[in-house]
Amino acid sequence: MYTGLPQDPVILLSVINTKLRDHYPTLEALCDDMEIDRGELTDRLGMIDYAYDAGRNQFV
Repeated sequence: MYTGLPQDPVILLSVINTKLRDHYPTLEALCDDMEIDRGELTDRLGMIDYAYDAGRNQFV
């Protein structure tokens, strides 16, 4: 996982959703650009019961 991201999953959720809203059209684009492992990211946010919704382009 990219080390510049917050370790706290709730703060991570906010950061990722903001980046998706403001800069990236898809989760894949965000992960590719930021060199983030998508599986690790979705697992970490899944720990707080959030999953990626492609239609909304955010974790809900």
